[in-house]
Amino acid sequence: MNKEESVSTRDRIIELLKVKSAAKAQIYEQSLEVFNTLKDVLSEISNDLSETLDESHIKRIKLEYRDRGKYEAELKFADDVLIFSMHTDVFEFDRDHPVWKNKYAKENPLNTYCGVINVYNFLYDSMKYNRLDDLGYLVARIFVNREKAFFIEGKRQSKQMTENFGKGTLTRQDLVNFIEEAILYTLSFDLLVPPFDMVKEASVAQINVKIESSKMKTGKRLGYKYNSDDILNTR
Repeated sequence: MNKEESVSTRDRIIELLKVKSAAKAQIYEQSLEVFNTLKDVLSEISNDLSETLDESHIKRIKLEYRDRGKYEAELKFADDVLIFSMHTDVFEFDRDHPVWKNKYAKENPLNTYCGVINVYNFLYDSMKYNRLDDLGYLVARIFVNREKAFFIEGKRQSKQMTENFGKGTLTRQDLVNFIEEAILYTLSFDLLVPPFDMVKEASVAQINVKIESSKMKTGKRLGYKYNSDDILNTR
């Protein structure tokens, strides 16, 4: 390697480090700001719906919001729990992802680097009885870039089209809609009886554990396929 090639390569390395590192740091800060706003919205929705239920004299059904730390929040309602989790890393999309058909994505490669907030649905009893083998399901996720442009992938989420990516910035009302649709989907996502052949055998240890602390493995789709059948990126 001659001196000119070495300098040129090092210059490119330094430039990439400066540009990408700065962009990723900005995305992280933007995602954290969005997540903190999302926590506020969760608390408000929890209080508002609980008050409405109280006024309707349905006091045994409560919504409970809990801040689980810097990157996690929890919303309990009825027999379900939604866990909102912000990933601390920044992601890029694979080349087959529909986002690459978007004009905004093509304008600048940095536009497609995003932070992600995931929403998982667990049964309340899975948490209550510490059933570590119970299954949770991804309900939705929201992607946010350095300019606060966003799009959503999720079960029946209404603003999930990647063609709208870059046409607007994320607002508080978008987060309200995001959360409410996640709750609505979860309430309609019922616990199915597992297939007979899947539960026809049980060990003594499993039965003893179940009797002692209700720890038999459970999941809303245990024994069934759970996929992205209604997680649509485009329409």
